[in-house]
Amino acid sequence: MAKKEEQEQNGTPGPKAGVADKTMVMAPVADPSDAPDSKGDAPAEKEEKPKTKKKQTIYTIKLIPDDDGTTKSIRLPARVLKFGLASVAAGALLFVGAFSYSVYSTFANQNGASEIRELREVNNIQQEQLLQLSKKANALQDEIDQLTQLESDLRRMSGAGPAQDDGASDGSGLTNDGTNGKHDGQGGPYVQQPSLDNVSEALDNVEKDIEKRRASLLELQEQLKAQQESLGTPGMVSLPGSLVGSTVSVTTPTGWPARGEVSSPYGLRWNGSDFHPGIDIANDMGTPIVATADGTVTTAGWNAGGYGNMVDIDHGNGIMTRYGHAMQVVVSAGQHVRRGQIIAYMGSTGFSTGPHVHYEVRVNGQTVNPVSYL
Repeated sequence: MAKKEEQEQNGTPGPKAGVADKTMVMAPVADPSDAPDSKGDAPAEKEEKPKTKKKQTIYTIKLIPDDDGTTKSIRLPARVLKFGLASVAAGALLFVGAFSYSVYSTFANQNGASEIRELREVNNIQQEQLLQLSKKANALQDEIDQLTQLESDLRRMSGAGPAQDDGASDGSGLTNDGTNGKHDGQGGPYVQQPSLDNVSEALDNVEKDIEKRRASLLELQEQLKAQQESLGTPGMVSLPGSLVGSTVSVTTPTGWPARGEVSSPYGLRWNGSDFHPGIDIANDMGTPIVATADGTVTTAGWNAGGYGNMVDIDHGNGIMTRYGHAMQVVVSAGQHVRRGQIIAYMGSTGFSTGPHVHYEVRVNGQTVNPVSYL
């Protein structure tokens, strides 16, 4: 019996033939999870567990007063705290950068202002030195003028005749109508501060004048020696500005633009405080002013730069003459004029102290001493 049961359990056929086979159905093996719990409850249905969210970290800041008052708490999520710390760090960097730039700008501005002050001081010193140099040049010119006058007196007393340059090379003391000392009108453009070029030109003129005076005095010495030996008398001398026998081109300025006396020479004047780009020939109001060469009038009328009523004449080849301070202008721009033709009448318009004509000669735009053209 027991053997039979064992065979049945092992699934082997019994010893007896003809007996129908019996199929044994085995019960499914129970899932341990479906087993009843210790309390005997029925197994629960299997469910999917939901995905759990990561728990957010929160920081708490406690504010504890010294007087044992109410403690206050501030809860900040980690994300907000990180954003706050990043903002504070960025703000600190911006503040440091702005502060550094402000300090740098302040020092840079101070250095720039200091350099500007130093440059101004140097410029003022140079201007003062230039003014002193111009005053010395003006003083030397005055001494040359005195020597020239002394030479003229000696020539007149000895009858040796005038010097070849007809007096002072800068034009001071010259006259062509015997009115020496009766007129003193001066003017020109508005006061021009002497520049390095002006002072250099004035010193060059002084040097040239010294050479001329030396040559003239040596000539006078020879003439006086000849007079003492032969007891002769000097010959006739033509008047200043005379064109008798002249072969000078009609388009080259030659002669005086008006009768009168030179009241202000070319170059530095007024103790070196002004550079005069021409010569002033003074005479009575209404004295005729004539063109000193043939040419075309380019300007005729009022000039706001201190010349008053002014006439400019282009003579070609880069040569131009200017006549300022006229009472009345009687030519017009574009008109062709000839040497000796009346173009205006002497007055005291513009920057002027009395009736005179301001006469300039320009070569290629640069002013030159008009005395050499008288």
